[in-house]
Amino acid sequence: MGRPTTPVNDVRIAGPLAPFAADFKSALHDAGYTPLSAVTQLRLTAHLSRWLEEGHLAVADLTGERVDAYLRARRAGHTELCTRRALRPLLDFLAARCVLPVDPPTAPGSPTDVVLASFGRYLRSERGLDASTAAAYVARAGRFLSGCGPERELRTLTARDVTAAVRAESSTRSVGATQYFVAALRAFLRFCHLEGLVGVDLSAAALSVTGRRTSPLPRGISPAAARALLCACDRRRALGRRDYGVLVTLLRLGLRASEVTALALDDIDWRAGEIVVHGKGRRADRLPLPVEVGEAIAGYLGRGRPKTTRREVFLSAIAPIAPLSRVGVSSIVRRACRRAGVAPVGAHRLRHTMACAMVRSGVPLSEIGQVLRHRSLASTAIYARVDIEALRRLAQPWPGGPIP
Repeated sequence: MGRPTTPVNDVRIAGPLAPFAADFKSALHDAGYTPLSAVTQLRLTAHLSRWLEEGHLAVADLTGERVDAYLRARRAGHTELCTRRALRPLLDFLAARCVLPVDPPTAPGSPTDVVLASFGRYLRSERGLDASTAAAYVARAGRFLSGCGPERELRTLTARDVTAAVRAESSTRSVGATQYFVAALRAFLRFCHLEGLVGVDLSAAALSVTGRRTSPLPRGISPAAARALLCACDRRRALGRRDYGVLVTLLRLGLRASEVTALALDDIDWRAGEIVVHGKGRRADRLPLPVEVGEAIAGYLGRGRPKTTRREVFLSAIAPIAPLSRVGVSSIVRRACRRAGVAPVGAHRLRHTMACAMVRSGVPLSEIGQVLRHRSLASTAIYARVDIEALRRLAQPWPGGPIP
């Protein structure tokens, strides 16, 4: 009997893409695709290669417009794999090898769009803001410019315009939302001054907003609920070991979701029992590695993590293999809540859970702030309100005795 073949070996690719078939097959394997999924990608590649050959086209002719033309032609005879998303693995593979043509640069947007794009790059590169925070700042800066009038020249802005924008924002939004708007506006005006877009620094004209702001107590989950989340992970399976490692890391170290996604293999010092956490503003802190967290991560690394050259600790379970995103971390928490029968919560609630447990154990706020890596003790002070019994002892008796 001949040697059995897998479906992957049965796919024959002819035409312009044939020279890339073997390397693409290996790339699919390295990215974690199963043999069946790899077959699907290779058959799509073979179909595209035949289309190129019939049109007397080479790989260098595969521009964005021709990709759209191919997809339209494929939709005429197929109902599956007819989108750019389906072609993304192949296109990314070809782009990495610099064989695709370079699309002509898009026409620059309006002057406002150019300034906002530059502001976003400044926030990421110079200020070290997270992508989501930078995007929120850019959105508020865009709202400010829209309120000043279409295509208003920045050099004509005055302190009156800044004050009017803050007043308009405060009249339609909450105190907290307005304070966020002011913070973004100040950053934008400082950027404009640094870039020479305005004659003077107008950031001081964005006055602080005061008022009663809704500030609920930090809400963690109960110890029983936390245990239920961990028990809901089936650690006999690779996916369960990954989810358990993520949950234990959130609960025992109080990390933010973005800090879990940034955790890399090089950040763990197994001999010293320490872990480096990359937090806000490019800040890196070295923390002790709890035994429970270390065992959970080691279990995932040894019997659950896909074999890949990526250095991030927690990876996706579905090809293409990539680091978990912040949304992915929160999804792990919510899925665990559903399995455990616990009210759905986000990843940040597990950070609150650890802080609240430390308060109940009598840990000083200064030490809690160090564990949570707060820059200011004011950020940690909100947890002082969790200890209701301690606050009750501070209450003064009502003048004149109890109310009848």
